[in-house]
Amino acid sequence: MFNRTRQHFKQLKRSLAGSSVHTNQQDLTQAETKIVEQIRITTEAKNLNNITRTQAYFDFYKDHPEIHWALLAHLVSRNAGWNMTDLKGEYLPKLLTNQEQVDFFSFLERGNWLIFQDAYPQLLLYAESKKQNSPLFHLLSPLKISKFMKPFWENMWTEQQNKELTTALIINEQHYIEDRVIQNPVYKHSVLNTSLFKLQEFLSFNHILFPYRTTVQKKMKLVGGTVHHFSSVEDRINFGKSLYDLLFSVQTRLKQTIDWALHQPHSGSRKDYWPDLFNDIKESAPDQVHELQSSPCSLQTSKQRIYSPSLRSSWNDWKHSVAEPGDWCHNHKMLHFIKKPAVPLDDTIEKNYCATIEELEMAAFAKNKWFHKK
Repeated sequence: MFNRTRQHFKQLKRSLAGSSVHTNQQDLTQAETKIVEQIRITTEAKNLNNITRTQAYFDFYKDHPEIHWALLAHLVSRNAGWNMTDLKGEYLPKLLTNQEQVDFFSFLERGNWLIFQDAYPQLLLYAESKKQNSPLFHLLSPLKISKFMKPFWENMWTEQQNKELTTALIINEQHYIEDRVIQNPVYKHSVLNTSLFKLQEFLSFNHILFPYRTTVQKKMKLVGGTVHHFSSVEDRINFGKSLYDLLFSVQTRLKQTIDWALHQPHSGSRKDYWPDLFNDIKESAPDQVHELQSSPCSLQTSKQRIYSPSLRSSWNDWKHSVAEPGDWCHNHKMLHFIKKPAVPLDDTIEKNYCATIEELEMAAFAKNKWFHKK
């Protein structure tokens, strides 16, 4: 087994070295050109906003459940939408200026948009390969996909290496946004280097929640995790691997998560998974700070629910500039993430998220009281 694994990674290294030769658009046949153009058109149509992206991932997974990453991307994208609407929800508008809300939204939206416009063409190319019963992964290059991904899609085609492919897609997406978003001077100035972002745990932007409904008790539960060093690409990759391991580790819970997603369309409101605590209609007065009647984790219906609006009522579709060109992959160093096992996540996310809600309430209450005194 060890020798096979060692040989496998030697082959991956050779494949990456051989992928430096790109397939140019002019070298394509007429049929191949048509495939590439249709993939670009479909991707652009599905990349309007967080709602359309999130649904596109899930629709793909339903048709191709062997591509585990599509389900992981769907659930993580739901979380991105919830973070976007939090900016217009009950508490954060009392803690952030209007410009800060826009800056944070722009940061979240850009990352969500970039990952989709890079990853979704790969999914569509795989679907077309299945349709034609022939691998078409030489077309990854004309689609401007990193050379890193080609050997993994080829291995998926020949050996059904779904876990390896998922890890490769996690590595690729996090490197893809590293220079374009995380190290981008605009976002570093307006978001990442701000004191507010350094309090991101407090703002709940680093919690990823996977909701599911238990079969017997019909009770909503949450699993997930928290990334503590968002600016570190290695930490984000390891966190993504841990989320994947968590999502697919328990088959009964996986089925319950999929069933919940099937029956609960993504709106961007946290009401989608916690209607006893959140509502997409504001129940408190404009100058009033919502006060919890009990701990959020009690799941008791409060007199006033926390305002969590839908995405479409919170933000207009964002006009994006074209993705910055370039391939992040210059060597095979990132292959060690394929071999490295995922670190298990603990089961405290629900408790941690409830504590975050209570902290947000207290901060909003304190700032509102201070502001009115001034």
